[in-house]
Amino acid sequence: MGAWMWISFGLGLVLLTAGGEGLVRGASSLAQRFGISPLVVGLTVVAFGTSAPELVVGLIAASKGTPDIAVGNVVGSNIMNVLLILGVSALIAPLFVDRQLLKRDLPVMIAASLFIIFFGFDGTLSVFEGLVMFLGGLGFTVFVVRQSRGERNVPSAAPEDGKAPQRPLLLDLFFVTLGLGALVLGADWVVKAAVQMALALGIDEATVGLTVVAIGTSLPELATSVVATIRGERDIAVGNIVGSNIYNLLLVLSLTAVAAGGLEVAPSLESFDIPVMIAVAVATLPLFAAAQMIVRWQGALFLAAYLAYTVYLVLASRQHPALGDFRELMLGYVIPAGVLVVAALLLRLHHHHETSVDETSKGQQASVASQGDAAAEGEERKASK
Repeated sequence: MGAWMWISFGLGLVLLTAGGEGLVRGASSLAQRFGISPLVVGLTVVAFGTSAPELVVGLIAASKGTPDIAVGNVVGSNIMNVLLILGVSALIAPLFVDRQLLKRDLPVMIAASLFIIFFGFDGTLSVFEGLVMFLGGLGFTVFVVRQSRGERNVPSAAPEDGKAPQRPLLLDLFFVTLGLGALVLGADWVVKAAVQMALALGIDEATVGLTVVAIGTSLPELATSVVATIRGERDIAVGNIVGSNIYNLLLVLSLTAVAAGGLEVAPSLESFDIPVMIAVAVATLPLFAAAQMIVRWQGALFLAAYLAYTVYLVLASRQHPALGDFRELMLGYVIPAGVLVVAALLLRLHHHHETSVDETSKGQQASVASQGDAAAEGEERKASK
């Protein structure tokens, strides 16, 4: 039984990864066929496609009476997406952060994270709250699509020669159907194996969802971002993660809550893991905006933070004697140092903004002065005549 548990878990992860890849490829090709821009495809189709494993795992986990895995999977995936996946990608090469992502998508990700702590304050995510979040996700998607259509500088997703994609329509539909089937089967195997792991290792289901299952369902995001970074498409690496985090919260978790008739939120998630997710989301804004880049030292910082978070989860789940010393180290040194780094970046960003405003104001004053001098010269010429 033990060997089959690990085999089932591994095969489930393979199916989740392959299913997500098939779904993304088929859906992206269909989107291009109907003239949807690459920007919208990246923020919607690809982001939601890479979140499909979380959705299927959440639905199956909720149907099997394990809501901690469903909620923990989403929270753990969002933490992992930023700290681990962006950390690895930034170590490979510095990542470019698009200005539009800073102004629109990151604030939406932070707001969606705050929704969870607000709605889950009473220990449950109700059907009504799930519907509100779902409508928010739909509204975000519609807004992105409409805004993209209004941008004339966005290149068309269709090939330059104006021809339709060469791949047959039936093949695209086959990829989508096969991908969904692989996701459902893989998620079922992963959830069953995860429950057995929790029982065998004496770890609660929330911790399994936050770590093992979250890592498994985030493999599509990891593959997409790392490949995009290696190929030089570094803005896609960041956009994929931010878009996936938004959909994990506003669509994946909301649909799971609606389908399950409400979701219980474990006290440990409410008191620790969800606040960590919010803190990570909020910290991205000054970190990303400081230079509109995620450089290697920030990637290393992200990886160190994820390692510390994972170690804490494992120690806490097993009530290890070293938990007290580790908590004291984190609260006394590591977290304050992280806060100082973020505060320094905020001050730098504020100073940069003030400098830009001053330069703009001086430029406007110089322009007005030059216009005044030109007018005075004109009046003098008229008077001399």
